[in-house]
Amino acid sequence: MFYYLFKSVVLVPLLRCLFRPRVEGLEHLPASGAAIIAGNHLSFCDSFLMPATVRRRITFLCKQEYFTGRGVKGRLTAAFFRACGQIPVDRSGRSAGQAAVEEGVRVLCGGELLGIYPEGTRSHDGRMYKGKTGVAEMALRSGAPVVPCAMIGTFEAQPAGRRLPRVVPITIRFGEPLDFSRYAGMADQRLVLRAVTDEIMYAILKLSEQEYVDTYAAQAKAEARDGAATGGAARHAVPAGRVG
Repeated sequence: MFYYLFKSVVLVPLLRCLFRPRVEGLEHLPASGAAIIAGNHLSFCDSFLMPATVRRRITFLCKQEYFTGRGVKGRLTAAFFRACGQIPVDRSGRSAGQAAVEEGVRVLCGGELLGIYPEGTRSHDGRMYKGKTGVAEMALRSGAPVVPCAMIGTFEAQPAGRRLPRVVPITIRFGEPLDFSRYAGMADQRLVLRAVTDEIMYAILKLSEQEYVDTYAAQAKAEARDGAATGGAARHAVPAGRVG
């Protein structure tokens, strides 16, 4: 009840007024029944803008940190995500990832729409990164089609680290559903999961026209942080020959 009330009274009018997002391909979303909406992930506002364009409820798998924040802001954020029916996901290990898959399959078996970002985290530089295979396992186990979705402009609006979004043109583009019924019963085969995931990521890439990087986003972020730290240390080092 809260989800539809908040969406129709607050979220949709506010986002449409601020961003006036251009939406393409809504006809590709099923009017009923289960489906996975798999998108690129460029900004915190992705999870608000995209659902605001879709009449049906979308349940997202959200990182657990959104539910464990401290202080007034943390409690309000957690209450909001719980009221919207979003699912917290512990991203700390393989067993945690499998628990997220089980939750996703449960949502899909209930005939609902499931929103997921196969990259696993927001892009830190606007490029697209390698998808994790959880989305493929959910699709094969549930039999649900996968609708690729591209968020365009949200990185410029609110990249990671920016508190308030800029008002810039936003496009939300949905592609034709992907049917993976040919792989039914093969959800336990690693190479099949990788192939299905790569096909999903390619479909998103065609819609978004991003640059693609064949590594995981979390790894790329860590390398970028390490590089920045190393660079900072080098800048503050004493030049050779000047000691003493």
